[in-house]
Amino acid sequence: MIEQWKDIPKYDGIYQVSNLGNVKSFKFNKQKLLSPIKDKNGYYCVNLWNNSKRKTIRVHQLVAMAFLNHIPKGYKLVVNHKDLNKQNNKADNLEIISQRENSNKKHLNTSSKYTGVAFHKTANKWVAHIRIKGVKKYLGLFDNEYDAHIAYQKELINL
Repeated sequence: MIEQWKDIPKYDGIYQVSNLGNVKSFKFNKQKLLSPIKDKNGYYCVNLWNNSKRKTIRVHQLVAMAFLNHIPKGYKLVVNHKDLNKQNNKADNLEIISQRENSNKKHLNTSSKYTGVAFHKTANKWVAHIRIKGVKKYLGLFDNEYDAHIAYQKELINL
């Protein structure tokens, strides 16, 4: 894959990001490749400076803004790593999806194939939860996985 570079929105002429997940600076008329650091969640981040103000931004966000036309707006739409590898920030590994899609079980290590359902080892039953506006709502314990899934789906319809 050929590396392509684009200006980072709001940092035009100062910083660029590549489709391979690299970030470079053009400060003081010199090009310098930035060394990302991992944040507490395992995502690569870089510090960008503009008008003496520093902002720490995750590299996958920068790639998505430059190559996928992503406009960060809280958690309504999020950037997902298709291969679940937080360090693989190549543009072709990223996608813009809803927060609810991102919580789908294909993205998480879980005991259930259904969203909002997990096996509760202590109770030896299936438990269902749904998150609404950041608040986790308990939907109950169930004897089987499918019944927990149905409870989740019913609550989803009532939103």
